Amino acid sequence: MELDTVVVGGGQAGLALGHHLRRAGVPFAILDAYARVGDAWRQRWDSLTLFTPRRFSALPGLPFPGDPDGHPGKDEVADYLATYAAHFDLPVRLGCRVTSVRPGTAGGFTVDTSTGTLRARRVVVAAGAFHTPWVPEVSDRLAPGVTQLHSSAYRNPEQLPGPVVAVVGGGNTGVQIAAELADHGRRVVLAAPAIGPVLPQRWLGRDIFWWFSRLGTMRLSAESRLGGRIAAQNPIIGTDVTGLLRRVDRVGRVVDVEGDALLLADGGRRRVDAVVWATGFRPRYPWLEVPVLDPSGAPVQREGVTDWPGLYFLGLPWQRTRGSAVLGWVGRDAEVLAARLAEDRRLPAPASAVAA
Repeated sequence: MELDTVVVGGGQAGLALGHHLRRAGVPFAILDAYARVGDAWRQRWDSLTLFTPRRFSALPGLPFPGDPDGHPGKDEVADYLATYAAHFDLPVRLGCRVTSVRPGTAGGFTVDTSTGTLRARRVVVAAGAFHTPWVPEVSDRLAPGVTQLHSSAYRNPEQLPGPVVAVVGGGNTGVQIAAELADHGRRVVLAAPAIGPVLPQRWLGRDIFWWFSRLGTMRLSAESRLGGRIAAQNPIIGTDVTGLLRRVDRVGRVVDVEGDALLLADGGRRRVDAVVWATGFRPRYPWLEVPVLDPSGAPVQREGVTDWPGLYFLGLPWQRTRGSAVLGWVGRDAEVLAARLAEDRRLPAPASAVAA
């Protein structure tokens, strides 16, 4: 089957793009490996709540239901995405896992999936940036009796046995999970050599994202001086870090393990019953058989456009601005890309890089 545009990924980026492609009259299909729209959100930890209030959490054309100043939980987000896809009757093919995207012999792309093979003139990779959980190699040497999991597999404190739990990582995810574990009476070791600047959820009676919206923070480019500083600092939003540090044992960098103990850069050691590795993700596109990835596996692109004709990305952090990977702002990037695709469709098809 031949399509004009295939969008890989049916999360917020793919759905926002679908909305704008439909408005622009561009034929497309969205391929998503999950059984339901929004399942990627449903699989996150039970108490996860967005930083952004509902008024700043909507995709183009459909307000987020509920108190506009309240903050939705992860299941609310999942249900909203499913409602969005149904409301605009977007052509999402669920249970359709992409196994290969490669240049077509006559131009365009061949897209192999778990449900068959497609041909497409253009492909937009909207599969997000958080693919492969990363944990340090030392984790392999922890004693078998120590329960350990990556933050992507964390759901609630009941998963973790024993009174002493280490959380390794000082980003937003790490401090949120550490706070929840401390709230449930665990003795938390927070291994966080650096914690970014802390921003309150509310300031001068307004949500911090109200200020971000008014000040243009979410429209900052990573290439701007201020945008570059924000990107490098990774601020903590909404967590009372000062209060948290009074309730946990904060330590520095983990350099090794020995049995059931974490060995620290300062020579200290902490015995633990469980570890949550809040150590982030690495990009991984094993199915993308087009030479647009750097040695680390990250896409080489500028504002979503690659050097390979017809191949684009959407929803990457700082792809165009601070808001590029944020639910309530990804629609702006989607609109720009949809306009480009619509204009490209009116032009003669570019010669295949293979044919060239």
